[in-house]
Amino acid sequence: MAPRVTKKKTTWGTGGFFANRELGALALVVLTPILVFPFWYLCTNLQGDVFRLAVTPGLLGKIFAACQPSRQAVAVFFGYIAFELVLQRWMPGKTFRAEGAMTVSGHVPVYKANGVQSYLFSILVLFLLRYDAKTPQPYLGLDPALVYDMMGQLLYLSNLTALALCVFLTFKGLNFPSTKESGTTGSWILDFFWGTDLYPNILGWDVKQFTNCRFGMMFWQLGIFCYAFKSMDLHGSLSSGMLVSVALQTVYIAKFFWWETGYFQSMDIQHDRGGYYICWGCMVWVPSVYTMHTLFLVANPQLLSQPVAALYLAAGVFCIWSNYDADRQRQEFRQTRGECLVWGAKPSFIAAKYTTTDGEQRTSLLLTSGWWGISRHYHYIPEILASVFWCVPAQHQALAPYFYPFYLTLLLLDRSFRDDKRCADKYGPSWTLYCKAVEYKIIPGVV
Repeated sequence: MAPRVTKKKTTWGTGGFFANRELGALALVVLTPILVFPFWYLCTNLQGDVFRLAVTPGLLGKIFAACQPSRQAVAVFFGYIAFELVLQRWMPGKTFRAEGAMTVSGHVPVYKANGVQSYLFSILVLFLLRYDAKTPQPYLGLDPALVYDMMGQLLYLSNLTALALCVFLTFKGLNFPSTKESGTTGSWILDFFWGTDLYPNILGWDVKQFTNCRFGMMFWQLGIFCYAFKSMDLHGSLSSGMLVSVALQTVYIAKFFWWETGYFQSMDIQHDRGGYYICWGCMVWVPSVYTMHTLFLVANPQLLSQPVAALYLAAGVFCIWSNYDADRQRQEFRQTRGECLVWGAKPSFIAAKYTTTDGEQRTSLLLTSGWWGISRHYHYIPEILASVFWCVPAQHQALAPYFYPFYLTLLLLDRSFRDDKRCADKYGPSWTLYCKAVEYKIIPGVV
């Protein structure tokens, strides 16, 4: 059994400004599984008008009745899980050692880098199902557009499955951890919320790779395609608003899978344990909140002028590229140990020394030039702006489609505080030097 760690000594998952206490964690665990259902109902039945939630008679009963899963929904949900698990394990791909995500105990996570292959194959299968469903005599008769109709049911199933998984992961991390990076905070609430095992593995499947990448991010892509199919069935064609929104999100998600090995070395994977925050979030919150704007556009199509559509597309693609280039820049710098060019010049950096839990002295190089000379978390700026550009096609019809950029801003702001605290604890005086070299946290001249 993993050694017990007292609350005082625990640092993982803390340091943020709104989710760093037991009460905050408990509130999120209680409220967020419930919120996804009115979010869904709001976009599909109430035209995104948040004020109608308070005045709709018998709202809870209507939502509950609409979310009871049918046999078809159960088959679709668990069929999707099985399909993505098979691709994660058996789709061809190279072995990737995430050296940049080495833990303080010296553990290096190893993955099968087949994200692009799985992504493209999943899309291919989805479009084949759509093609089959539209033939005069369909073979399978499973139209992906049905996902829109059964989304409430799928959220119900995903909620139950994700909560059960989180309970299991909490127990597993305390009693049968996959790595040395495991243990308890001393609070069962925080253990459940933040997780107890950094790299949980079940029967050879990396849990966070599945929940984050192959369930959550993959559904984000497949789900918005399903919504687009439903929109075409309802209106005869895609509105320009739907087209712009889906196109930008597709570029962003395709970028994610192209860069998946870089994601394996990001904060989500390196420092956030396999608990409710990550695993439930990716299995339920991502399919719900990250697709709300597209869900809204199905029943509420919006027409954009060609210049406006072109502006949104160009600005959105630039933001996605900038976000990717910042991540690529840092990844290349780490892989070459600074032996590379950043914006055409040798990079500047801080050599930060730290001590592992085993007492070994190591050094990390902290980049202070290129995008990373602008601010310590510059890449959050284009990520937030990109989300704005794929939500604004909803125009001014309702507030609900804009919840995602609002939520993302809070999430990334909190993450920046947690990341800075973790780095300050790890690097000590070297982090102070780094903060002097790169003064601002996110927005230059502001914060």
